[in-house]
Amino acid sequence: MTMEISFPGNKKVTAHYKGFAIDTDQPKEDGGNGSAPEPFDLFLSAIGTCAGIYVLYFCEERNIDMTGMKMSLEFDRNEQTHLIEAVRIHISLPPGFPEKYRSAVVRTAGLCTVKRNILTPPKFEVFAQIQEA
Repeated sequence: MTMEISFPGNKKVTAHYKGFAIDTDQPKEDGGNGSAPEPFDLFLSAIGTCAGIYVLYFCEERNIDMTGMKMSLEFDRNEQTHLIEAVRIHISLPPGFPEKYRSAVVRTAGLCTVKRNILTPPKFEVFAQIQEA
């Protein structure tokens, strides 16, 4: 699988994948325009939305009404390394959510593929080559 990365100007970097353009930018205080999320913001949102789709499928399969359900993601970041040390996903269940599924929906959110890739990280390789004129 291949994702193409382009540099449309200033501090913007765009990923092109599956017919989508995923824009990123840096905040104004870092020389960007602040016109799109930072790449790290997309990383965090990938964790939250991945857990969210697992919860959504879980509820759909059991015909559980999700009206009013919310999720939030909190994280602790090491100030020296700038790396995340802890992530907490909170699922706010709506009134009437079946008690018998409370622990199951938590386990389901933990099955997220993004999380599993972090726990079993891929090998990273970076190459550079000069383009032919």
